[in-house]
Amino acid sequence: MLTPTSTYRLQITSQQDLFRAAELVPYLKRLGADWVYLSPILRATSGSDHGYDVTDPTEIDPERGGADGLAALSAAARDAGMGVVVDIVPNHQGVAVPQENPWWWSLLKDGKNSPHADSFDVAWDAGHGKLLIPVLGDGDDELAALTVEDGALRYYENVYPLAEGSYQEGDSPQEAHAKQNYELVNWRRGDSELNYRRFFTVTTLAGVRVEDQKVFDESHVEVRRWFDEKLVDGLRIDHPDGVRDPEDYLEKLADVTGGAWTTVEKILEPGESLPQQWKTAGTTGYDSLGWIDRVLTNPEGHYELASLDTKLREGDPVRWEELIHDTKRRMADVGLAAEVHRLVRNLPENFGHSDEQAYDGLAEILANFPVYRTYLPFGVDYQREAVAAAKKARPELSAVIDDLAAVLGDAAASVEEMTEVAKRFQQTSGMIMAKGVEDTAFYRFTKLTSLTEVGGDPSVFSLTPAEFHELAAQRQRESPDTMNALTTHDTKRSASVRARITVLSESAKAWSEVLATLYSRARDAGISLQDGPAINLVLQAIVGAWPLERDRAMDYAMKAVREASVATAWVDGDEEFEKELTRFIDFVFTNPRARGIVEGFVERATAPGWSNGMAATALQLTLPGVPDVYQGQELWEPSLVDPDNRRPVDFEVRDELLTALDSGLPGTDGGSPSVDETGAARMLLTSRALRLRREHPELFTGYEPLKITGALADHALGFDRGGAATVVTRFPVGLTKAGGWTDETVNLSDGDWEDILTRRTFTSTGGVQLAELLDIYPVALLRRKDR
Repeated sequence: MLTPTSTYRLQITSQQDLFRAAELVPYLKRLGADWVYLSPILRATSGSDHGYDVTDPTEIDPERGGADGLAALSAAARDAGMGVVVDIVPNHQGVAVPQENPWWWSLLKDGKNSPHADSFDVAWDAGHGKLLIPVLGDGDDELAALTVEDGALRYYENVYPLAEGSYQEGDSPQEAHAKQNYELVNWRRGDSELNYRRFFTVTTLAGVRVEDQKVFDESHVEVRRWFDEKLVDGLRIDHPDGVRDPEDYLEKLADVTGGAWTTVEKILEPGESLPQQWKTAGTTGYDSLGWIDRVLTNPEGHYELASLDTKLREGDPVRWEELIHDTKRRMADVGLAAEVHRLVRNLPENFGHSDEQAYDGLAEILANFPVYRTYLPFGVDYQREAVAAAKKARPELSAVIDDLAAVLGDAAASVEEMTEVAKRFQQTSGMIMAKGVEDTAFYRFTKLTSLTEVGGDPSVFSLTPAEFHELAAQRQRESPDTMNALTTHDTKRSASVRARITVLSESAKAWSEVLATLYSRARDAGISLQDGPAINLVLQAIVGAWPLERDRAMDYAMKAVREASVATAWVDGDEEFEKELTRFIDFVFTNPRARGIVEGFVERATAPGWSNGMAATALQLTLPGVPDVYQGQELWEPSLVDPDNRRPVDFEVRDELLTALDSGLPGTDGGSPSVDETGAARMLLTSRALRLRREHPELFTGYEPLKITGALADHALGFDRGGAATVVTRFPVGLTKAGGWTDETVNLSDGDWEDILTRRTFTSTGGVQLAELLDIYPVALLRRKDR
């Protein structure tokens, strides 16, 4: 199996299509990237900027360059000696524009008689034989807006097919609608009554039954072509937890790809591991992202930040486990109620409890689930843990919960032995976790927002070097070819933003003063601030991404508070609260004193934030695993949650800077300002690390922690990968207050080591002084000169 030494993720859009990607290959090669990593490229909904709403899996999206574009990109990569990996979406298809999805159009037109009736996961009985489409507005008679034009049923801009013989001249549109295999219903009914599986709460992304061999074959015909024609070398699998049986899916996929390098977008909770029998190299690396952020977070700041958070909550401290129980339960009762109702309908007829009791019990188990899902019989202990926790929380439901456990596969020895509800429950628990935690609780838990990132557990505030080394060594032993991420299209803040926010763990009292002063000045200006934790979250984002435009800050803030669903929400939100939040953000940006407070803190946090960012980058690029660089992140790129993190990237600037670095122009090598305004230092670090991994993979075959001694030893972290060693600075604010390095030593093995960033040689006889090693950059990448 070919395995990359690194990947570089490109967002393929109509503006940056596959032909443009081919043009970027020479730059990516010079940067040091080994494989080009493409976002989804199959035909998607017109105008889609992400490609996860695939409408036709049998062809490459013409807007993204089509088959010719992939051929051009693949040829360019081959000429450069690079591989190609592509993100694919097996779980769902985009159905927002029915006429653009031939499978969905056929299903709507012909219902159960459609050749694609088995392609989508529909519960026909729940809709009285019809597919429910939640699209109608809140008017008293929205069906009056229906028209029939050009042989199709129309509701404003929405177009739907007419079944054969269902419309005769003189029929009203409403009469035609009544004869279809689908029923247009009020949009509010979707969350509770939808009768087809979807992606999370998105009704315009319909679940696909890839567990069916025919459906799998039809939905992977184009993917198979890529490998048959040797256009692609590997795959990234989006949301495997949504498919019925991920292990079986990966087995089928391996047959298609010939066992190519494949990673899965799987969120692992602390202590959780992938099933070893899965045919995958590992995950897309959110777990290592969490370790990196936490080993750079100072535990001494926890008390002050927690106290501030409690004060903002008017004395009621937040407890993570209680918070996520409530947000998951809310999601089971509201946002994903339709999915829980379907589980109830799948229970055996002789279950012995009312539907209401069954629903309550299922929702409580889901709310207590400690991981995204099980893959029974693998992970049965997690299910038993959830059952026990549910009974403890709701003792009056103990009998119901015990009976539910019996039908949820608790004792199943194989997939074949499981009930339908047991199989479907596993697909549902991940939806509840993702929406309840990632998309709700992460916006409510605002103590230190660099910790609320996909794949991380915010209740784990920091990691010690020993804990970090244990996790990294385990990765080397168990999944050395997995992916390591730092920023992705799904991260809520880029690594650059998180690095600066992490400074709050060393400047907690100063941050409390900033918040208190801004609160006071805003109230003096007549601004009503109703949600203290939300203001904390928004200000952390502003400081982390500063300087940024007011509109970007506003877009982030509105998305954050609506996702949190505390003071407002996406549906039936509080207009007055949002108005006051808008006034507050405008105040921060336009009031000279308020803006000065923000800029003053940013000035203090920028240099240590830069140090944290360099450290995080060095760790990610050299840890066991395959590092991925998200587009543009070789420079400082302070982006926030999507769509902000999918903004266009100026590759010309990056190309010019890399050329200057490689030419050794004055000011681009061998020295650094305390704040790297151009991004040259991060570019230097990224290019040198990627090139070393690509050109000398033999130096990255092990993992050995480096012992660091001296009074300030806690301010450094290091490891040797087998001839390539990494040393980084931790807690830069405290290090500066202490006066800098003194006699601290990193115990490198005896011999000559070259720092590939500064091209200086250090001779180790029992170790190297950090004062010498880290006097230019806060990190060092060292190579044994005799290897």
